[in-house]
Amino acid sequence: MKTGCLRRLLASLQQSPESPNYTGVGSLIQHCTDHRLLRPGRQLHGRLILLDVRPANYLGSKLITFYAKSGDLGCARQVFDRLPQRNLFTWNAMLIGYSLHDCHREALLLFCSLLCSGLRPDNYTITCLLKACFSSYVDVGQFSAGIHSYVLRNGFDSDIFVLNGLVTAYARMGDLVAARRVFDGMPERDVVSWNAIIGAYAQSGRYEESLKLYDEMRVAGVHPDEVTVVSALQACANLQDLRRGMSIQEEISKGRIAMDTAVWNSLITLYAKCGDLKYAQKLLDEMPKRDPVSWGAIISGYMQYGYCRKAMEIFRTMKNRGENEQPSLSTWNAMIAGLVQNGCHGEVPRMVRDMQLAGFRLNSVSISSILPTCSYFSASRTGKEIHAHAIRNCHDQNVYVATALIDMYAKAGSLEEARRTFGWTMVKSAFVWTSIIASYAAHGHAETCFALFREMVDTGIIPDSITLTSVLTACSRAGLISEAQWVFEGMFTSYGISPTAEHRACMVDAYGRAGMLEEAIQFIGRAQEEANPRVWGALLGAALIHNNTAIGEFAANRLFELEPENEGNYILLANIYAQAGKWKDAKIVREMMKEKGLKKSPGCSWIEINKERRSFVVGDKWNAQTEGTCEVSENLLGEMRQACYCSSEEELAVERIEFFFTFCIPQLKCSSPEQASPPIL
Repeated sequence: MKTGCLRRLLASLQQSPESPNYTGVGSLIQHCTDHRLLRPGRQLHGRLILLDVRPANYLGSKLITFYAKSGDLGCARQVFDRLPQRNLFTWNAMLIGYSLHDCHREALLLFCSLLCSGLRPDNYTITCLLKACFSSYVDVGQFSAGIHSYVLRNGFDSDIFVLNGLVTAYARMGDLVAARRVFDGMPERDVVSWNAIIGAYAQSGRYEESLKLYDEMRVAGVHPDEVTVVSALQACANLQDLRRGMSIQEEISKGRIAMDTAVWNSLITLYAKCGDLKYAQKLLDEMPKRDPVSWGAIISGYMQYGYCRKAMEIFRTMKNRGENEQPSLSTWNAMIAGLVQNGCHGEVPRMVRDMQLAGFRLNSVSISSILPTCSYFSASRTGKEIHAHAIRNCHDQNVYVATALIDMYAKAGSLEEARRTFGWTMVKSAFVWTSIIASYAAHGHAETCFALFREMVDTGIIPDSITLTSVLTACSRAGLISEAQWVFEGMFTSYGISPTAEHRACMVDAYGRAGMLEEAIQFIGRAQEEANPRVWGALLGAALIHNNTAIGEFAANRLFELEPENEGNYILLANIYAQAGKWKDAKIVREMMKEKGLKKSPGCSWIEINKERRSFVVGDKWNAQTEGTCEVSENLLGEMRQACYCSSEEELAVERIEFFFTFCIPQLKCSSPEQASPPIL
């Protein structure tokens, strides 16, 4: 809009302040909003104040929108509060402003005030409210159900915008059953509807269902857009289904879908996660405009396949590039997560310090990546401090943070804290349920684990493959054979999950621990797929427990064919021979290891003493405290022998412990955990 027009409108205001040209002024304010003209917009508002023109609902809603989109919510709220009378347009403008800037608590409070004013919300109001509902930390389950009920009572159940908001709200709180129910009941669906449900399944780890919905969308005649293909490519990447991802890429290349930055990044992630790092690097080099997410995708790919040095080189080169390609918080998070994934825990504290020195604060992704390092070092004090930081900064309700906290407390031996954290988590998704179930399974609380599993299913949360692995593990350790069989046989029929090698290994372990070695072999024979090392390893472990040399040899021979470089298999077989008194055979196995150049990886453990972490590494010979350590260990062994309630299996364990203390403890060295962590450079 030209300056002359602005001057004429302002002059007309001054000449007739009692009957100003509201339409013209409103158009001017809208022009300033659309073109982000903050200073002219403020000047226009100031002129209205000087002329004592009190904005009515039309000008008020325009001014509220102008200030909200300019980032000044304070002025927007002042305009709203000073309106003598408000209609639904002004209420919606203020609600949209709060939602635009993620001020969801304020939006919820404003909606309550709207209901008290006697006005009836419309579809725009409900849409803003749904966004505020699933983005805040209220009891979203009860609140969303209440809004859904309001929608049904007031005839909004045929409004596509409201129904799209409901699908998204239920999906964000992890209730895929309710989200799918709303989606299936929609009289009509647009691309936003399909994007909401496809993205919901992809974000919840239900990648197969997500891709199935993508196919149904195309059959329904709805053309996918950039948002759709980003979710579909995410599903392909996590499934490592490169062929399917390439077919989606072919649709993109035909020009049907715009190649924006998000699509480029999704393609890089696809090829990186599927192991084609060369092509992923080629896509990054050809990308017309890279952002930090692009660099984070390629860094995560290199980290996933163990190329820590290459990932570090790329990260360092980013610092020498332009301002738009400097490391962002997501890039730092990718580096931290990669270091944890590759077991380089000693490098994580330094990386976190460097990130904070660069001016970045820990977010939910950072916290969920750092907590496994606390578990690794048994640094429960540091873990609690990070938990406190998460609470202060409203990150504790993030699904991934809650999952990592539960896992950290469980590995620190504090099931009570893990259960308390689980109880405090408002949105209990499949990840959160799986974490607490796995925690109790690791501690051998099979009954509690099984009870939690049933409670999870009763609440409508569908377990995933990892959940079932945890339940089967708990059953196998507790000797609950019938329960393990019930879970395994119902995996596909009840939850649509095909048994994996991990599940079969749990079943073999369950049979083996119960002494049912012949049943374990029959179970392996009935499997449609060839048994992998995990399955044979479980059988070998069972043979060691029950001193069955024949089955041990049978399982070990299969393992030697599948993974000849795994020293653990040789050690287990040698122990089986030693238990049976076959010292010559045990010696032959040791010689085989020596010929192949295999060595047992040195054991290492950590303990926190006076706020300082110490590590004990087998094989280090320079330790002034060796004599005292041996004295304590001998006293412990004596007390164990004096306890007359040991079973034969426990006596065997005592003999193994005595062997450990006799041959390993004298070589222990107390060092820092950083020295024990594998170097990356």
